[in-house]
Amino acid sequence: MSTIKTVAVVGGGIGRSHITEGYVTNPDKFKVIAICDLDPARMNALADEFGIERRVNNFDDLLTMDDLDIIDVCTPPMVHYSMIMAALKAGKHVICEKPLVGSLKEVDEIIAAERQSKGILMPVFQYRFGNGIQQAKAIIDAGLAGKPFVGTVETLWRREADYYAVPWRGKWKTELGGVLMGHAIHPHDIFVYLMGPIRSLYGRVATRVNPIEVEDCISASVELESGALGSFTASLGSADEITRIRLAFENVTIESDHAPYNPGAALWKILPRNEPTRQAIDALLKDWKDVPPRFQSQMSRFHDHLMGKGPLPVTSADSRRALEIVTAFYHSSETRTEVAMPIGPGHPKYDSWLPEGFR
Repeated sequence: MSTIKTVAVVGGGIGRSHITEGYVTNPDKFKVIAICDLDPARMNALADEFGIERRVNNFDDLLTMDDLDIIDVCTPPMVHYSMIMAALKAGKHVICEKPLVGSLKEVDEIIAAERQSKGILMPVFQYRFGNGIQQAKAIIDAGLAGKPFVGTVETLWRREADYYAVPWRGKWKTELGGVLMGHAIHPHDIFVYLMGPIRSLYGRVATRVNPIEVEDCISASVELESGALGSFTASLGSADEITRIRLAFENVTIESDHAPYNPGAALWKILPRNEPTRQAIDALLKDWKDVPPRFQSQMSRFHDHLMGKGPLPVTSADSRRALEIVTAFYHSSETRTEVAMPIGPGHPKYDSWLPEGFR
């Protein structure tokens, strides 16, 4: 029996990166057998480039392909929910780009659907992978970092009018949010991945850079369940582009590489506060095995999980925590109050974080 899993990529924009970084680099694990896109020119160009025979513009056609294992959803956010639900109902495994869906209600419905499906869902958080972030994770998980104190996340990127010329961007109903959803969601996920769950958030959002519906500047103060504190800042009006995550623990301070779109790849700055910690970290990392960045490792580890060889690298629960941060941000900014987590049914923005008039 072949261990190679067959894949259909839906959406040829970011979908191309999934192919080049995630599937071409793992030829012993995956084979892309279909492309689905509403743009025939983009679909055919992508399929020709990678020798993919099946080319469809109707998503439902994928659901009836008996030899298809995985549907990889790389479409604009507003159609994620319906595609995920249909694919899970059809028993397919699903990979889906961020943001997973448009509300906590929808993500809870997807989690419930997962329990009834033989398919497995993996949301995309490719920034978690690479030697830099994975070494930091190993140090923390080994207990060498000690008690977390504080952390900062800066997502300082640049987006001009040409970026928003794409019709679905910058609009509530199609992009579902601004810098919180399309940009800072990755560094904020890294923060929680390394520092632990958030207990409460006080945040503000503003639209100051571009004439768009959604926010392009944000700032927040957070308290973690551990008692540690953190701050988040993001803007799409920076002159240059950096992603910077700095975490201070009892025994070590960790700072990410500043590459905006691949902060996990290069080695991070690890600053032990004492010699015993330095020696313990050196021993832990002495025989380190390379972790390729972004989609290559995330897809590889997904395959491992499907084959029963490891944990699911990103779960729907991880995506829920990311969307909970988004929900808390919008509610806090609107009400000028601190928002406690977790957020469940009954919260004013559980069904939707979109402003009135855009739902």
